Amino acid sequence: MAADLRRIYAATILDQAEIALGEFEQKWDEKFASIGQAWRRNWTRLTPFFDYPPDIRKVIYTTNAIESVNMSLRKITKTRSSFPTDEAVFKLFYLALNNISKKWTMPIQDWKAALNRFTIQFGDRMPHH
Repeated sequence: MAADLRRIYAATILDQAEIALGEFEQKWDEKFASIGQAWRRNWTRLTPFFDYPPDIRKVIYTTNAIESVNMSLRKITKTRSSFPTDEAVFKLFYLALNNISKKWTMPIQDWKAALNRFTIQFGDRMPHH
């Protein structure tokens, strides 16, 4: 199923993505109709994604680092039943993020190519080094 979903968001052009979504629905709707329905419901919000070149899109849909951070923070809050104040949660997250960030040694794959594209496409919004 993951490979069929990847064919949608990794499609070269929007028309290919729509075809891949239709094929996904034909294959998987009987078991997982809600997935195809969610894509269709949000299609107008998703399609601007295809306006970007492939190197930028790959950086956008590669979210493993973000998911890892979210999982780590959820794990911290799940093990505690309550917090005395909101500030206590913020302090705990601050300490956790400091520890988590020490593990960030791998660069984002293809980041340099994407950064070059961002600079070309959004040069007025990019900080200059």
